[in-house]
Amino acid sequence: MATSLKNLSEYTSDQFIDISEKRFGLVVAEWNREITDTLAKGAYDTLIKHGAKEENIFRNTVPGSFELTLGAQLLAQHEEIDAVICLGVVIKGETKHDDYICHAVANGITNVGLKFNKPVIFGLVTTNTLEQAWDRAGGKHGNKGVEGAVAAIHMLGF
Repeated sequence: MATSLKNLSEYTSDQFIDISEKRFGLVVAEWNREITDTLAKGAYDTLIKHGAKEENIFRNTVPGSFELTLGAQLLAQHEEIDAVICLGVVIKGETKHDDYICHAVANGITNVGLKFNKPVIFGLVTTNTLEQAWDRAGGKHGNKGVEGAVAAIHMLGF
């Protein structure tokens, strides 16, 4: 959770497992692409930093955050994928679209992880403003992509 008390990019790696042979799928929403590219770079760089091989990280894009669930399922169904990290941004606007999208994505990602018995990580930035989204994409609250990669590594060692 990004708050003034927690930075998304701060973590302890003391108990990380060896991920050199693990394969990761990144599912990245194209909507708000400048921000999601920053999230994806944070996730990618964190996986590499902790031993993942470039050839074992597969980035796939979907049109928007709503489509993250199906993208995650299409990757998770492959036995050779060990973990999936879903990255998107939903900014509250004048309508309640954010409520519907966020609820559907949260439930969908949870169900995909349970269905395939592997980590499927919820890396959705949900904010009221564009500024808040940037604060969670490498700004003052860190990078949600880093947090997603860290969560995937932790869960692989569970």
